Amino acid sequence: MGRFPLFQNSIVVNILAVLHWSGLLLPMAACVGTLCAVFLWALDHVTDYRFAHPGLLWFLPVAGVAVGLAYHWFGRSAEGGNNLIVDQIHEPGGGVPLRMAPLVLIATVVSHLFGASVGREGTAVQIGGSIASGFARLFRLDDNGVRIILMAGIAAGFGAVFGTPVAGAVFAMEVLSIGCIDYRALVPVAAASILADMVCHSWGIHHVPYRIGFAGYPDLSGQIFHTDPVLLLKVGVASVCFGLTSLLFAESVHRLSPVFRTLCPIAWLRPAIGGVLTIALVFIAGSRDYLGLGVVAATPDGASILNFFHPGDYTWSWLWKLVFTVAALSTGFKGGEVTPLFFIGAGLGHTLSTFLGVPTDLLAAVGFVAVFAGAANTPLACTFMGVELFGATDVIYIATGCFVAYLCSGHSGIYLSQRIGVPKAAHPHIATGMALRQARGFIGRRVRKTDTQTSPGSETQTGK
Repeated sequence: MGRFPLFQNSIVVNILAVLHWSGLLLPMAACVGTLCAVFLWALDHVTDYRFAHPGLLWFLPVAGVAVGLAYHWFGRSAEGGNNLIVDQIHEPGGGVPLRMAPLVLIATVVSHLFGASVGREGTAVQIGGSIASGFARLFRLDDNGVRIILMAGIAAGFGAVFGTPVAGAVFAMEVLSIGCIDYRALVPVAAASILADMVCHSWGIHHVPYRIGFAGYPDLSGQIFHTDPVLLLKVGVASVCFGLTSLLFAESVHRLSPVFRTLCPIAWLRPAIGGVLTIALVFIAGSRDYLGLGVVAATPDGASILNFFHPGDYTWSWLWKLVFTVAALSTGFKGGEVTPLFFIGAGLGHTLSTFLGVPTDLLAAVGFVAVFAGAANTPLACTFMGVELFGATDVIYIATGCFVAYLCSGHSGIYLSQRIGVPKAAHPHIATGMALRQARGFIGRRVRKTDTQTSPGSETQTGK
């Protein structure tokens, strides 16, 4: 035994590290999974209540002001949301406040109760990041430990709220840097995501099941092969549209937010504008299908994510949902973007399937994950999500949709704190390490002589 002291020491160190991180991650993931269960339970109940009491919509501006005041009085740095968590992973500093978790949970439930078109991913990620940061402070972790546990918190929230633990783990690593993944936290984020999902499920929370009937076309010999070249080409064409839609969504939110800040400098009053706009949009569209999450509709044939997997006339539903969601998010409502992006992607896929001659359920599924992949710049996580939600039979088409949409969405996205790991395309001003909030400022800008003498990293960071 004395001949291998280094080997023995390494085993002891590894065992101690496993015990240390288990003592941190297990209770943290259990807390996040439990809070996500409470959150999903509350969302189901307020959505049903809103369906039964449509008059609640009239109080959406007042509800928005109430949420705004809550953040004005108690929020402070919690207003930074998902971008604050990503910033703290890149450069640990002040941490993520523990009050972020209850604030965003209550604010999102209130927003859904009165009909704001927001999602749930932002809430879950912020719950995870907030709880993880609390554990980091409690156990006085160093900067590296803070990074790992914050990533694990993101994974736990994402995996539990969508029931996709593998996608949650990959998302937590991939969302930090565009085109680059750091695997040092692979085991912690996977463990946290899986455990949080298990805890959420143990509380009796069940996620909506999605099923695709399409199983492939027979080849010349009559055997079903997993890839049809013509169908793959059509999916690729549709995926370009998915990526451009991701770009449209992200840039609409980023460009309209400062407009509303100028129109109404009082932050807590700004959601009232979004509430009034939402009410007006309901009358213009002649439908309430674009309120809330949009997973299910108030009527059997209404526009919803589930109905997009079946035949029906939902041609412009994806665009209406985009407008409703941009109006809510750019005026300060809390929740997130991802479930509305699922709606937009599935709705657009449903519409394009008619023009391209592609099975409706297949293209709705591809759009479901591809628009999110382009907007979040997380093609691998979204591919895993597609497999976890729809099965692996059509993974070639799902991966194609996510990868092409990612490339076509450009250097933009819903998370401005993402860093450029590997640029999607060569650009004289976009460099490795630059935050996305800086990079998107160079898109479409003509190169000037003075620009070539300025380092991209010297640009001032703006936005959240």
